[in-house]
Amino acid sequence: MAREFIVPGQIITGAGALQTAEETFKQLGRKAMIVTDKVMIDLGNCAKVETALKNQGIAYTVYSEIVGEPTDIMIEKGLAQYREEGCDFLIALGGGSPIDSMKAIASLVKNGGKIADYMGKVIDVEMPPMAAIPTTAGTGSEATQFTIITDTKKDIKMLLKGKSLMPTIAVSDPQFTMTAPPKITAATGLDALCHAIEAYTSRRAQTLSDTFAVSAVKRIFRYLPAAFHDGKNEEARIEMSVAALEAGIAFNNASVTLIHGMSRPIGALFHVAHGLSNAMLMKECLRFALSGAYDRFAELGRSIGAAATEDTDEVAGGKFLQAVDELVEELETPTLEEFGIDKDAFFEVIGKMAYDALDSGSPQNTRREITQSDIEQMYKNLW
Repeated sequence: MAREFIVPGQIITGAGALQTAEETFKQLGRKAMIVTDKVMIDLGNCAKVETALKNQGIAYTVYSEIVGEPTDIMIEKGLAQYREEGCDFLIALGGGSPIDSMKAIASLVKNGGKIADYMGKVIDVEMPPMAAIPTTAGTGSEATQFTIITDTKKDIKMLLKGKSLMPTIAVSDPQFTMTAPPKITAATGLDALCHAIEAYTSRRAQTLSDTFAVSAVKRIFRYLPAAFHDGKNEEARIEMSVAALEAGIAFNNASVTLIHGMSRPIGALFHVAHGLSNAMLMKECLRFALSGAYDRFAELGRSIGAAATEDTDEVAGGKFLQAVDELVEELETPTLEEFGIDKDAFFEVIGKMAYDALDSGSPQNTRREITQSDIEQMYKNLW
């Protein structure tokens, strides 16, 4: 069966990527809106992008009101600034939140309306050019046709999709990830690992997505601990930037599965960062998925050297999950309780979370039949 494989229009990676991208920025338009957050301004990262635009004589405005994970309100404010300033293209600088915000803002530039109007629909509208510059090695949003925006009226995270959301150019320059603190490095790195594992074990996996997914898993197991323990390790930062991009390309074409489906409601209701909630769920969710894809988990175990060729698929798959558990523990991932979530409050909304998780469609990509009661039980098992 024929399958489509989608990647950004242009990808620039490695040390000096921003400088290399300057000429391309000039081709995107005459005035940019930089979508970022105040941390990127304080760290001096935004100033580097501003300099790149000045070097090419490109006018710009900075929208830095992305606080935490993006909401419909932030998108409305960004759209208003884009129009008031007369911009004709966008640049996102930051983690997944600014990049997702850029995509959402861009989707409303021509057609108007509200971002919630696209819930449950494929976004297929004319978009201004977009450049994505990730500052964390994790979300892979620079290489995907997805954006996740919180609907503040319904208290849900909307997973919005459409090929038009693909950035025109992805600029993966490790200089920006060097400033990420250990906790962010861990959470975003484990997010990338989730993307790669879920893409490889998804019902929608395909040959090309498999290639990117396996490469990302191998790279993350080798370099994420080094980046976590020594943030100035340039080789580890470069390799993790590549791994996040690979994992993003993989799940963009094969989709995600159970972890992401269950993660979004936790983030929406308890304000846990996306990568961290994914990491909290890995052990429980992957053990549920294992019996539906022994061969796939086994191949991942062998690829990272955790399992031997003579091991049965069931044994090799189990060894891979053990390696994942050890990595999650090494990166000091907190439990829900350690994070500070109240158990009673959590249990009170398990039914809603399980419904929202299943309603997102992601859990159904798992290679094992799954019900709402299965999801409810997994939420309970987190305690």
